[in-house]
Amino acid sequence: MPEIEWEEPFCGEGNSCFRIGTDQAGNAYVAVRGQEDRFIVDSRDALRVMIRDIKAGKADHLLQ
Repeated sequence: MPEIEWEEPFCGEGNSCFRIGTDQAGNAYVAVRGQEDRFIVDSRDALRVMIRDIKAGKADHLLQ
C-alpha cells in the first residue's frame, strides 16, 4: 500500500466526513473518514480538475 499523507477531514452536517490525501508518486486519494483503507485514487491533476469544477458549480445539481 502506498504511503498516503491524509489531510484533515472535510465534514458536513452529521457524519459526512471525507479525507483527501496524496502520495509521493503524484496520486490523489479520497476516502470517507475512518475508512481510509477503502479509497478512490486518481492523479493530482484529476483531483485539481474535480475541485475546480465543483467550485464552479458543475455539481450543484447533486445538492437539490
